[in-house]
Amino acid sequence: MTEIFLPLSKECKKILDDFHSLIDRVFPLPSRFRHKLPYDIAELSGYFTSNRTERSASYLGKPNLLSAYLRYFLPWNIYRLCRLLPGLPLDLNEGDAINDIGCGPLTFVISLWISRPEFRKMQLEFRCIDRTPSVLDAGRKIFNALAPNSTWIIKTIRGEIRSTPNFGLNTEIRGKKAVLCSAINIYNEIFWDFSPRDVEMLDFFAKSQAALLGRLCGGNILVAEPGIPRSGEFISRLRSHLLENESISEGLMSVGPMPVWPMSLGHESLSPCPHSSACPFPGGYREKWCHFAFDSADAPSSLHKLSALAGLPKERAVISYIFTGQRSAREELSGKVHNSSLPVKVPVRILSDSFPLMGGRGRYGCSEQGAVLVYGSYSEIEKIHSGSLLMCSLSGKRDEKSGALLAPL
Repeated sequence: MTEIFLPLSKECKKILDDFHSLIDRVFPLPSRFRHKLPYDIAELSGYFTSNRTERSASYLGKPNLLSAYLRYFLPWNIYRLCRLLPGLPLDLNEGDAINDIGCGPLTFVISLWISRPEFRKMQLEFRCIDRTPSVLDAGRKIFNALAPNSTWIIKTIRGEIRSTPNFGLNTEIRGKKAVLCSAINIYNEIFWDFSPRDVEMLDFFAKSQAALLGRLCGGNILVAEPGIPRSGEFISRLRSHLLENESISEGLMSVGPMPVWPMSLGHESLSPCPHSSACPFPGGYREKWCHFAFDSADAPSSLHKLSALAGLPKERAVISYIFTGQRSAREELSGKVHNSSLPVKVPVRILSDSFPLMGGRGRYGCSEQGAVLVYGSYSEIEKIHSGSLLMCSLSGKRDEKSGALLAPL
């Protein structure tokens, strides 16, 4: 069994436990304003969900909202990434460059430094792009306080993805081609405004971003979004375009003054998918979507306390993501179940929580053959977590209700 979300190391947990103290040192909050912090967090949460139409483009330029973001949303986002990043096959070497689109207060950079200590002594160059100068400045101050003697080179660039017409990047990134491009919690700020029924627009947007990411990167691509249905649908469509062999039209998008680098599509899915075939959980209206949930009991107690005060308790963290790399000669572990009456073993990535089934319990999973329903006794199923990778025997039988292939444990 292979897990996606690894437990926090002792060092990582200590750094996260001390993170609120670091924020208070870098951005002191007078006591007369501290009582209002839970209300500012709740207000900002509304701007991310039910009150999005009331949110201005520069909403994080307001001191009280930026303070709420740094003390609540940033630590939670870092926590999620610190559970995810250690399990990803990141291949970074001395002198490599990384592009981070919509970086916010350097969320990815801070998370990488905390969770992957093997990269700390390398001289890596990060090009961090965000539209709000105060957010970029805050991120730099936090990182400098966290790692004052770091050899990492951090370049902050003011820019954003255009809303029209072709969703290109409106700024220039100079230097050599990056080996990794990350985009964390940025795309939902754009596709949320599309109609849920406008499948063509969402697909066009996903295709444009596959082209953009392909131009910006010659290696790995990491995109992570909140684990909501719309995010799952976007991630699925983005994945399909990143994995395409054919070139995306040169006229699809404009990248302004960007260097003319070759397109780098034709990727393979490295995580979470156990295959590079069609996505069995494409999301969409009333459809199942790919997302993962994990228990957040090991998150800092101060963060849990602040969440409760803001009326936003988080017992679990949820994420939808895709991590891809240039296609290689890697052999896929697969079997064509429909070509044989004999059971074969295939890798299955578990997605769902457990639920009552057949006198026991079941969980949905993803495989090259399509959706899989893994079932067994209560004790067997409860040992499995969302994100676990199992080798399952498939006989070709399907669940009558969902149509998923049946895989008994």
